[in-house]
Amino acid sequence: MSIKIKLLFIFVFISTFAFSQKKWTLLECVQYAMDHNISIQQSALQEDIATIIYKQSKLSQIPSANISNNEGLRYGKSQNPSTGILENQNYFSVGLNLQSSAVIFNWFSKKNTILANEWSAEAAKAATDKLKNDISLTVANSYLQILLSREQEKIATVQVQQSRTQLEIVQKQVAAGALAEYNATELESQLANDTANLITATGNVAQAKYVLKAYMNLDAADSFDIAEPPLEQIPIMPIGELQPESVYTSALQNQPQQKENEYNLKAAEKNSLAAKGALYPTISAYGNLGSNYGYFRTPKYTQVFNGYVPSGLVVSDNSGGYVDVQKPLYTNGGKNGYITSDKFGTQFSNNFGQSVGISLSIPIFNGWQSKANYQRSKINIKTLQFQQDLDNKTLKQNIYQAYNAAVVAMQKLSSTKRAVEAAQKTYDYALKRYQAGMLRTLDLITNENSLFTAKLQYTLNRFDYVFKMKVLEYYKGQGIKF
Repeated sequence: MSIKIKLLFIFVFISTFAFSQKKWTLLECVQYAMDHNISIQQSALQEDIATIIYKQSKLSQIPSANISNNEGLRYGKSQNPSTGILENQNYFSVGLNLQSSAVIFNWFSKKNTILANEWSAEAAKAATDKLKNDISLTVANSYLQILLSREQEKIATVQVQQSRTQLEIVQKQVAAGALAEYNATELESQLANDTANLITATGNVAQAKYVLKAYMNLDAADSFDIAEPPLEQIPIMPIGELQPESVYTSALQNQPQQKENEYNLKAAEKNSLAAKGALYPTISAYGNLGSNYGYFRTPKYTQVFNGYVPSGLVVSDNSGGYVDVQKPLYTNGGKNGYITSDKFGTQFSNNFGQSVGISLSIPIFNGWQSKANYQRSKINIKTLQFQQDLDNKTLKQNIYQAYNAAVVAMQKLSSTKRAVEAAQKTYDYALKRYQAGMLRTLDLITNENSLFTAKLQYTLNRFDYVFKMKVLEYYKGQGIKF
């Protein structure tokens, strides 16, 4: 194996090892999702399309200019492009034209279309921002879910260790004849149950990682782990600064969904004005520059006189009769050169023409298309107004529900904290009684399970409270802060 190949393998191994050792922070997860989430990328493409449409509509104000060219061979009788005379001649023709036109006045239809496209572009950006916010919140929730699963795994691990230690002590006591065999059997059953809980908790951690990787658009096979910031150090705004009415007022100004609705409504209003302008006459100016060239090459023959023949015409002989008019008859003799068209430059110069003018287009009847477009535009405005009102009401309802959920989560957290403290005291007291031989093994296991359940519920409520508060901060426009 060559040195280059060895170095390549070493580099790949080091890179893979370094990646596998990386612990992702929440901000890194969110940023990676912003850059790689497919839904966001698709929305960004729609944003680009809207921007292109806006740019094109702005440039449509500039007068149009087009050059046209036609070349070809003509056979038989047709109009000579250079002379305008019908000739039975075969020739090669070239035509070159420059046309330009500009709208002078169309009742601001084009101007309003440009403004509508500008607002549509802003709405597309707001739609992308909304999707980014939604993904950020989802990523944060998935991140917290991993932390929660980790905490549950830790609690389950401690529970297994405690049960294993107690089993070892009881087994020694059973071997010494101090306790009956069923005490060890009960603890073995408890250890098996605790082990199953630990396996479930470990599986939940892995499952939560897969969910987060999916939102980040990471390969499911990639090694992945997150940093574990202490839950107590996660900054949370005081509940007093997150009163629902205040949060709602702030959300109306900063939430991308509300901005998108506002921009779409403004775009619809401008589109309606543009559709109304299309009902009136349009004044335009136009200009044209053009020239053409025709090439032919016809043999020229010597004319040989062969007498006279009747021409088909008659004249009076002044005595009441008519006399046929004779015409000379010539036939082609030997070839005497060729007759050719003028030179290219001469013809283009002689045939050069210009035109300018003003055109007036008055819509009279086009299948009611313009009127229908205007009517649809007014209905679209009402539809968007209803949608804006509905989204604002939904936002307010969501904020009040989120505030109520945060208050309930805070109360549940306080309650379960006291429950854990009480369960811990009960278990400590039961353990002392058990060690003194005053409590059955089954009763000790019951107290241990109660403590385990209380700790799990407290851990769940801690993370639930943090997330509920983060949702309120999100509505207020504070972003995702950890």
